[in-house]
Amino acid sequence: MPNLSHAEKAALDRVTDAPMLAQVQQWAAVNSGSRNLQGLAEMAGLLADAFAALPGDVTLLDPAPVDAVAADGRVDLIAHGRHLHLAVRPDAPVRLLLTGHMDTVFGIDHPFQKQRWQEPGILNGPGVADMKGGIAVMLAALLALEGGPETPNFGYDVVINSDEEVGSPSSAALLRRIAMGKAAAFTYEPALPDGTLAGARAGSGNFSIIVTGRSAHAGRNPQDGRNALVAAADLALRLKRGSGSGFSCNPARIDGGGPNNVVPDHAILRVNFRPRSAEDERAARDLLDRTIADIAHEHDVELHCHGGFGRPPKPMDERTGRLFDLVRRCGADLGVPIAWRDTGGVCDGNNIAACGIAVVDTMGVRGGSIHSDAEFLIADSLVERARLSTLTLMRVAHEKI
Repeated sequence: MPNLSHAEKAALDRVTDAPMLAQVQQWAAVNSGSRNLQGLAEMAGLLADAFAALPGDVTLLDPAPVDAVAADGRVDLIAHGRHLHLAVRPDAPVRLLLTGHMDTVFGIDHPFQKQRWQEPGILNGPGVADMKGGIAVMLAALLALEGGPETPNFGYDVVINSDEEVGSPSSAALLRRIAMGKAAAFTYEPALPDGTLAGARAGSGNFSIIVTGRSAHAGRNPQDGRNALVAAADLALRLKRGSGSGFSCNPARIDGGGPNNVVPDHAILRVNFRPRSAEDERAARDLLDRTIADIAHEHDVELHCHGGFGRPPKPMDERTGRLFDLVRRCGADLGVPIAWRDTGGVCDGNNIAACGIAVVDTMGVRGGSIHSDAEFLIADSLVERARLSTLTLMRVAHEKI
């Protein structure tokens, strides 16, 4: 590898000593579903201990208050776990942001709780790829950078939140605050099994629309009722029909209804939008507002919309393209081909990009079948991806991103 300096080779050699697989297996044995506060607290403690090996102070920050609409229409506060933050060399002239998430989609009662080797080198388990493997890669790269006589000439912040899988509602402000002023950012979501990275991403908005009608006897005087369930269903169909090439709409659930002999006076529609650009996001919001007004008028019901676009669209702009190209060149020097493609999936990379920061958000392990009981990690990719991060981080401070 003639393109590597002596310092780069030394740092890359240190990566192989990192106990990444053991860390992944220890961390994946802890159920840290987004709503499992006890499991998240245990996971946060394990990560705080692990990241304490780096210079700087590790802190666990309380989540911001978040409310949500319950099935009965009440708006209640929802508890979240604490978020890990580490700041290293905060006065350095060039500073980077590295992010990950400790939560998984597998709740405390989910049947997928165990790990097993599907075949040699392929580990199946909850969160092994998304993203406890990615956190191990991040930590190994940072330890490799800090472990030699050559001190890195840049600083960095690490944020590992507890609520990414539910949209980062209690950590979005933290991410925005810490992202400001960074030269670049890296998020450790998994790459595809062949190593392909996510390029541009669609945005995402989640809404709960509370519909209040009027109850009446379904047989004696149904004309006096205002059917909230029918209004919610009509709203869902119109929103679906109104989506197009610029944004998709997924009506996901309707809560409400009651006995067959009562006109229902309460319903809640849960709906998700995926806009591809800021203009598409505005169009989706216009459709939602306009359709809500039409439904209220035509069905003679009241509607209240709760929610918003928590993940802005993430385009592949020129600055982000340069950062991706740097990762590609680092991969080439390591003999690892790097490619990327656009996706409709979302992550904290969306929020970071919205701060004007170039971000590559699939720097984690190679794996697949995430969010299912078939989730797997390609174990060899731990060292491969940690080496890629190490070299990228060493070089990014010298590039004009």
